[in-house]
Amino acid sequence: MSKSGEFRSIALIVYRDLTRFWKYKFWLAGQIGMNLADILIYALVFNNMVNTQLIPDYFKFFTTGVIAIAAFASAFSIGREVGIEMRREYTHYLLGLPFTRWVLITGRILGGTLRGLIYQSSFILLAALLVGVPDLYGWLLIAVTSTALSASMSGLAIAISSSTKDFNLQATFRALTYYIFFFFSNVFYPRQVLAMRFPKPLAEAIGYMPVSIAADIYRWAFRYNLEIDIGQRFLLLMVWTTGMLIIASLIYLWNLTRG
Repeated sequence: MSKSGEFRSIALIVYRDLTRFWKYKFWLAGQIGMNLADILIYALVFNNMVNTQLIPDYFKFFTTGVIAIAAFASAFSIGREVGIEMRREYTHYLLGLPFTRWVLITGRILGGTLRGLIYQSSFILLAALLVGVPDLYGWLLIAVTSTALSASMSGLAIAISSSTKDFNLQATFRALTYYIFFFFSNVFYPRQVLAMRFPKPLAEAIGYMPVSIAADIYRWAFRYNLEIDIGQRFLLLMVWTTGMLIIASLIYLWNLTRG
């Protein structure tokens, strides 16, 4: 297949996944409402309870953190569809289409990435209104960070969901991975608070999770916390993204062809 043919095939796969994404409009509305409710509830409950020396403005702290959660949750939705395809053996049809397996893998991950970016865009605009408008460099960081986080989480979800045809195991693996990345992050509490509640090695490890890294970059980009070492955070996110995409692609390729 020529390069132009590969690009057309990838575009068709992405278009298919985006079209199916809009069918979940009630799920999308529920997710958006839940995340907005989280911002409101946490802001009202914790804003006057947390130590202002650790978190000067919890509302802004959490609003910027929710952006990372939004990209993560939405990009992860691609895993459910891959799981359904594996259970119904729809993958046999996909493998019979006139494009390579790497084209299929690339298209699925790109589709999941765009899902994450579309869903996350409303929370980025909300943060710009409530926290502050980033400068040009900040917007660039936000765009790259959102793309990297959505891509890595899409790949991870696809790899997990394609690893078994058992619905219960698929749901269990996705839920376990989701909650590890969701709750073991600095979206809700900064590193200083985590160090008070968890053993020091675990608190340090939480700060190096991809969702935590992305949340830190968003907080820097929206000018909430400029003390963050943005160069280190960005480099770590790129390492995470590259590693996860390579591993996830190989796992999905193996799962597609193991019968």
